[in-house]
Amino acid sequence: MSKSWIEFPRVEGETSRQAHADLPAGTYEREIGRDGFFGPATHIYHKHPPTGWSAFEGPLRPRAFDAKAAAEASNEPFRAVPLLANASCQIAIWALPDAMPHLVRNSDGDTLLFVHEGEGDLLCDFGHLTYREGDYILLPRGTMWRIEPHQRTVSLLIESTNGAFKLPDRGILGPHAQFDPAALETPRLDHAFRAQRDGEWKVRVKRRNAISTITYGYNPLDAVGWKGNLAPVKLNWRDIRPIMSHRYHIPPSVHSTFVADRFVVCTFVPRPIESDPGALKVPFYHSNDDYDEVIFYHAGEFFSRDNIRPGMVTWHPNGFTHGPHPKAFAAGAKAAKTMTDEVAVMVDARDPLDMSDAAAAAEDSGYADSWKPK
Repeated sequence: MSKSWIEFPRVEGETSRQAHADLPAGTYEREIGRDGFFGPATHIYHKHPPTGWSAFEGPLRPRAFDAKAAAEASNEPFRAVPLLANASCQIAIWALPDAMPHLVRNSDGDTLLFVHEGEGDLLCDFGHLTYREGDYILLPRGTMWRIEPHQRTVSLLIESTNGAFKLPDRGILGPHAQFDPAALETPRLDHAFRAQRDGEWKVRVKRRNAISTITYGYNPLDAVGWKGNLAPVKLNWRDIRPIMSHRYHIPPSVHSTFVADRFVVCTFVPRPIESDPGALKVPFYHSNDDYDEVIFYHAGEFFSRDNIRPGMVTWHPNGFTHGPHPKAFAAGAKAAKTMTDEVAVMVDARDPLDMSDAAAAAEDSGYADSWKPK
């Protein structure tokens, strides 16, 4: 079977010379593309905003909900509140008020934690890690671990079901772009690891979404050494150096932090806003036809959205055009701000996601109306 797209670049009518810059007067650019932002694409220049609908009816629509409000306290990540899921990706929110009394092991896939609130200690097969707000912690499939929070900890959990997380290919940018791999921290066999309680310990194991319990008469986190190139890693968003251009609004895929087989995890961090007079200064309108787009808002003011607070999630299923809210688009045109201050985690999933009842119960039902012309 051919893997080549049918590609034949053409220009018809009034267009810009460069995508996302110097648009024809009075027009709104919309990108229609395949494979997210990696396949062939066309830019269409409209007289009206592509999101200027007057009504949005049916099961397909932009969704927003308060993930933090949906979180329920639990001492086990496998009881985290599910938000969105498909066969390759499970997204949940977890509130941990105090120390886990047992160990856990996920045998269904790699687990990625993003710490929204709190700080504390994580202990695992490989040693001890401290964590704080804004940390990613990647736990390879099969790792035994537990957390002792110093403060109530709220985390976004992303599972690569039957798969693994890897680093994105940085291509001609080189391996040190975005973040230096040396910034990835691994667990240490330090005093905190050696000082753990001995005696009986239970390990809760998730396999095919069912839980089994393995009991030991001793603490199985008893390593005296390890060597190799597989281990949990920690990365804080503050260690990410965003890739940007002052003359061109680059697509969000450039901000990929971890990649899995059927989805990517991107991180939006504060950056300079494009300064070229003709460059778009907010995300461009695009037809979302191959991926479901999920954004968890961690901190700051979200420059492309209105009325979105930290701890909320937006979910734009594939099948409709989306882009900045009208107020955000107008603010971008005025170019009054020179920096963004938002921090957010985006998951772009190749397969459609299903929304949980807990997410639906915390939904802002009027979110689709927020694009309506005022």
